[in-house]
This record gives sequence, C-alpha cells and structure tokens, in this order.
Amino acid sequence: MTFVPGASYFGGSLAEVDPEVAAALDGETARQAGGIELIASENLVSRATLDALASPMVNKTVEGYPGARYYGGAEFADRIERLAIERAMELFGAAYANVQPHSGSQANLAVFFAFLRPGATVLSMDLSAGGHLSHGANPNISGKWMHIERYGVDAQGFLDYDQVRDVAVATRPELIIAGGSSYPRAIDFAAFRDVADEVGATLLVDMAHWAGLVAAGVHESPVPIADVVTTTTYKNLRGVRGGLVLSHRADLARKLNSAVFPGVQGSVILNAVAAKAVCLGEALQPEFKAYGRAVLDNARSLAAALTQRGVAVLTGGTDTPIVVADLRPCNLTGAAASDALEAAGLTANKNSVPDDPHPPQTTSGLRFGTSAGTARGLDAAAFAHIGHWIADILQALTAGDTATVTERVRHDVDELVAHHPIY
Repeated sequence: MTFVPGASYFGGSLAEVDPEVAAALDGETARQAGGIELIASENLVSRATLDALASPMVNKTVEGYPGARYYGGAEFADRIERLAIERAMELFGAAYANVQPHSGSQANLAVFFAFLRPGATVLSMDLSAGGHLSHGANPNISGKWMHIERYGVDAQGFLDYDQVRDVAVATRPELIIAGGSSYPRAIDFAAFRDVADEVGATLLVDMAHWAGLVAAGVHESPVPIADVVTTTTYKNLRGVRGGLVLSHRADLARKLNSAVFPGVQGSVILNAVAAKAVCLGEALQPEFKAYGRAVLDNARSLAAALTQRGVAVLTGGTDTPIVVADLRPCNLTGAAASDALEAAGLTANKNSVPDDPHPPQTTSGLRFGTSAGTARGLDAAAFAHIGHWIADILQALTAGDTATVTERVRHDVDELVAHHPIY
C-alpha cells in the first residue's frame, strides 16, 4: 500500500491537527503572561530561540561529533554545533566545551562516567543544605552507583569549608562537587581546589544556577579553577533546556567527549543545539552584562524586602539569583505557601531547608529566583513590591484567611505584568 500524505499531514496547523494540545499550549502561554515567574530554574527564551527550536533541524539525526559523524547529511548540523562550541568557549574562557548534553543532570552523569567507576567515593553538598539530586542523592542513579559522602552548612546556612576538608581527608573521595540548586551564596572555588589537590580528587563545579552571572561578569568563574564545570543553558543563561560541559583543560577533551557520546547518551537533539547556539550568541552581546547585573540586583532587592517584613531568608541575603525563605518561624510549610502564592499569580517552589523536619513533598521553605522576571523587564523596585506581596500572603496564610489579600495581590500582579508583556 502506498502512503500519500494529505494536505493536513504536513500543512495543517496545530489547532487543526490536535486541538487538545493546542488548547493546553494556549493555556500555558496565558499562564506565563498573566503571572510572575519566581521559580529559580525557569526563564523566558527569546523569539530567536523559539525559532531555532521549531526549525526543520528537528528532523535531522546524527551521532558523533562535527567532522566525525556516523550519519550522512550532516553539513549544517556540523556548522551549528561548531558555532555553539565556539561560542561556549568564548563566553566562559574555556579550552573545551561539549554542547550535546540533554540536561545539566546528563552533563553531571557524563562527568561521573568519565572519571569514576561504580562504587567510587564522591563528596558533594547534602541535598538539604542546597545540593542537587544529580550530585549523589539517594534516589538518583548517582547515589545508587557511587559511595556518597556529604558536607553541609553551618548554623547560619553558610558552607562549612572546615567540614569539607575534614570529610575529604577522612574519606579520600575521587570526585569533589561544588555547587547546588538552592545555595544562595558565592562559593570559594579556590578553597575547594585546595582540598581537591590535598586528597588527589577531581574537582567538578556545577554552576547551573549562576552561569548567566558568570557570563555577565558579575560572579567569579569556576572555569579556570575546577577540572570540569557543568551547567544548564536555561535558568539565568536564558536559553533552551539543555546542558554544557566545560573545562580549561584541553587534555580532557577526548575523555569527556566519549563520556557524553557514546557514554551516557546517543544522538544529538540538533534543534536544541541550534537553540543553544542562539542563546550563547545572545549572552556574548553587551546587553547581557546589564541583564546579569540586574538579575543579581533584583535578587538582593527581593531578599531585602522579605527580611524587612520579617520573613527569614537563609544566610540573610544572596550572591546569586536564588533567595531561600525559611518558613519554620511562621509555622508554615513550603507546600501550603507555594499554593497560596500561585493563587495570587506568584509562582515559586517549595524547597527544603537545612535540618528540615518535613519531607521533600512538603518542606519548610520556599525558593525564589529573579531570572525570568528580570528577562521580562522587572527592576529592583518591582522586586521589592513582590517581596512585600509575598510577605502579605504568608501573613494572611498564618492568620488563616487569605481570600482578601489574595484578591488584592492578584490585582497588583495583573497591573504589573500588563506593563511587561513577554512576547
């Protein structure tokens, strides 16, 4: 039987071909436009990035690396991937870059694969102190395949560097990881380098939550210090979802490349690589430096407003786009607080805090980020207002009556976002 595609097969609109999916996408577009995104791992991509993602490059499949593919027809795929590699190296001052990882977790897994065997000892930040699942958390493959030792934070929530050294000396890890998903302060990379050298460990820095600040020059770069650096390309780098592996050591190129492919993944998602090239090119522009500075200024403005209103902020402030609120003094859970904020048009996420008595499904904290709001054009004054709105909602939730406050804050959010359309 011969297949003859009808006009709708290639030419029909999404609304015509699949109205259910189209309706859900329209709803998500309206949700993003109508609220303020405070989830630290989210951002708003450019129209150019959207164009790259929706390009016919999605039809092409390749394996391998530019100039050494296993499939034919790779001329333009090679051109795009080389552009992305060159831009990543220029942006971060790296001697090596791999742009193929499908995510930051996949990038981290590739580093594990490159340097470790199952059962090897890894030292990383405890999840409750701000670490990440892919750094050896028990439910993750990294935690199941490796022996994980952990370091944490002191009573004020700051990294305990003495503990890092003490645990490293006692356990002799093969890999030490700096970085996490909810630690708000700048990390002393040199201190980690000293410990890694003392015990003969490879040093990995995961800078996913502040890579955009590094690119903008408002946060110290770990690239000259660590053996390997991983990051995502979204969050405050403001691009498509995906990962990067970077290093100042060109001698690691073959080991790391083979760990990504064929080590932990197969063919490249080429339309995502094209979109990575776009966002890396955007980050090389002078305007991105202003964006990075604004992200940090806005995070500090948000933290200051929350503190002024009596909301406990971990470490008393931030050096990154992340602000973490400890709700234990309010006798609130992160789950209840995030639901209440979402009803008012403020989307955040529940988050564990050090020594959290609640499980991850409930938590005693909230994590906020300023990357998406900054991309939308919100300034420090706007984030101060947002901090007060958050405090209003939390106080109303503590009192047990949120309806009136939710309505008022929702109205204020509507007015603010009306002046800052996304697309």
